[in-house]
Parts: sequence; C-alpha cells; structure tokens
Amino acid sequence: MTGRESAAGSASGRLLAVLAAFDHEHPALSLTDIARRAGLSLSTAHRLVAALTAWGALERDPRGVYQVGLRLWELAALAPRGLALRQAALPFLEDLYEATHENVQLAVRDGAEVVYTEWISGRSAVGVRIQVGARWPLHATGVGLALLAHAAPGVQDACCDGPLAAFTPYTITDPALLRRTLAEVRRTGVAVSSRQVTEDALSVAAPVWTADGSVVAAVSLVVPWAGARVPALIPAVRVAARGISRALGGRPPPTDRAGWAR
Repeated sequence: MTGRESAAGSASGRLLAVLAAFDHEHPALSLTDIARRAGLSLSTAHRLVAALTAWGALERDPRGVYQVGLRLWELAALAPRGLALRQAALPFLEDLYEATHENVQLAVRDGAEVVYTEWISGRSAVGVRIQVGARWPLHATGVGLALLAHAAPGVQDACCDGPLAAFTPYTITDPALLRRTLAEVRRTGVAVSSRQVTEDALSVAAPVWTADGSVVAAVSLVVPWAGARVPALIPAVRVAARGISRALGGRPPPTDRAGWAR
C-alpha cells in the first residue's frame, strides 16, 4: 500500500490525499487524474473535489481542469515561516541581488527537506532547478546544508543515516563526508554546495537566526560554477543573512559569531 492509499483511509486523509495530488509537476489535474493520483474511486473524488471547490481550496477552469485555489494561499500566508519571513527578508534579498545580479534564494527546513520561500533571478544568472515552493533534500543544496548544520542532532542523524540521493557525480552521498561538511558549516558560518544539484552551479548560503538562538531559514547565492570566486561571495551572503536575522530580532549563539562579525 502506498503512502497516499494509507492516508486515504480516513475522511480527513482522503481530503488531504486530494490536495496532495497536486505538485509542481502536476499543477492542473482533471477529476480522473485526481482520483488516480489520490488513490480514490471516481465517485469519492468527485464528492471531495466538489466540497474543496465550494470552500475555495480548489478552482475549476472552463475546461473542467482543477487547480489549487486562492483560499489555500490565504491560509499559507499566515505561516510564520511564510509571508512574514518573506516580508522581513525581501529588502535584504533585493540588496543581495542588486549587488551581484545572481540567483538569490530564501529557504526553510521542513523535516528532511528544504522548501524555497523566495527566489530572485536575473536574465543572465545561471539556470537553476528551483522555484518558490519547491522541495529538495537538505544534503544537496547550500541552503539545505546551512539549515541541517544547525538542526537538532536527531535531525542530523536521521539525514546522515538515511539514503542520500545523488543528482550529479558531485552530490554528497557519503554520511561521513556529510558530517564533516556540517561541522565545517558550523565552524565557518557559511555553506558551500558545489555542483551538487546541477554540474554548472555553485551556491553559498548562510543561516538566519531568531531571537531564541535557533535557525529559522537560510539565504543563498547561486552562481555559475566556472569562475566562481567563493571568497568574494561569502561576505555578501553573510551581510544579507545578518540583516534578515536582525530584522527578526535574532542573533547567533557565541559559537557562531566569528562568521557573523566578518
């Protein structure tokens, strides 16, 4: 039995299965597609889709194709790591973009994945496989490494001990190497991910701290790998992370302040 089929065993699980049928690869679905992807009968899917559409969680276009509705966006905007974080971060992200004209990203951790909440890109910036709302494993991205390095030990252990998916020949798939990389991130205050997601890109990321001394997000620059001058990129990323942290009332713990002060 798949995760979707198991989740569909209760009334709430069936509703969630309908919503989970949509993703970045499937943003618009017919009723038949929803039923198939949610593991539901057509009649059950029809009833649930009708209820979700009436409430505003789904919208139906003139062709009879369904998409996620604005009501869900309104609720998502209430998430403390969603719109509020984005509003605090956006001025600093824009400054970072203006200083570099490279891809600028903001992301948060959700379990063993990184979720991108903001992305600014220029026409000439390196192409990336990222968009707002996209999810990637923590170990393969700069923002993911910055977040994982400051996550609880149990989260780090689960990630290091679990399967580490490879996207290029340079993706970290060795648990021992991942642990050493995370220790280096904590030591320096920045994470560098080189050609882990695509072979032509490199990212430099830094954590965003809150008032209670925890890491709530990470900000990064993604640049072409060829000719990347990492030492020149690090100060700009640190300044952006520091600005966002201070806007949130945050400050890193004493063990991380060497990187903070540079």
